[in-house]
Amino acid sequence: MNGAIATGCPADKKEVIITAEQDHVTKITEDNPDAFWDLIHQAKTACGQDIKAMEHFLMDRLISMGPESAMVFHKCVYIYSRLADQYGLWDAAGIVKERGCSDEGFMDFRPWLIAQGKETYMAVLKDPDTLADVEIYGDCSFSGLSYAAYSAYEQLTGQSIYQDVEAIKNTKELYKSLKREIVYKDGIQFPREMKDLPNFLPRLCEKYGGAARSQIHPYVWNLEMSDVNALLIEGKTFDKQQRAKKTKSRKKGGNPR
Repeated sequence: MNGAIATGCPADKKEVIITAEQDHVTKITEDNPDAFWDLIHQAKTACGQDIKAMEHFLMDRLISMGPESAMVFHKCVYIYSRLADQYGLWDAAGIVKERGCSDEGFMDFRPWLIAQGKETYMAVLKDPDTLADVEIYGDCSFSGLSYAAYSAYEQLTGQSIYQDVEAIKNTKELYKSLKREIVYKDGIQFPREMKDLPNFLPRLCEKYGGAARSQIHPYVWNLEMSDVNALLIEGKTFDKQQRAKKTKSRKKGGNPR
């Protein structure tokens, strides 16, 4: 196709222009999940920080790709959201979001992180402190990311995406494939008390209130939940061991890692 076309936005939204280059998108399949990130990149480029426009852009593109692509897109959002379900990232989200981060807030934060693109998503899992480099908008919430695939699939097939039970359940191989690319920061699996966050997330704490903020709200986790309490204790032990390793490395003249 030549030139540019308009698509993907309701009447009360700004018109999104798709260039000829953007109009060519490889279908998303389980054998080619990189096409998922290609589409995310195109939507982000076309729509910027307009979350609603991005949702409509993705829905229109998925309709043009067909039901298989819509299904795999839905699976990718689900799997990448699961892979980002880490307490250390939840702590980071609580720092950047204006009113903290509830269970529901973290559910909506993870699709928002995915919508920032593959490079940002991977970098933040490798080190949640790099969220300090990400421009924050929309209260870090994008619940409609998965809805784009849901709506596209329904329009294409006349049925809910969840009615295809076998396809929805069959995510094991795709999960393993997507997980292989991810490198997690050591200790990202642990929750922390607010007073300990400046050590784990120094740049974020400095940018969004500094150490003083962490002293005002010492606890953000429900300590009555035994599993969370156990992880808090385990995380304290882990952090103490990491600090000891760094101190030992400095004494030997090495560079702390």
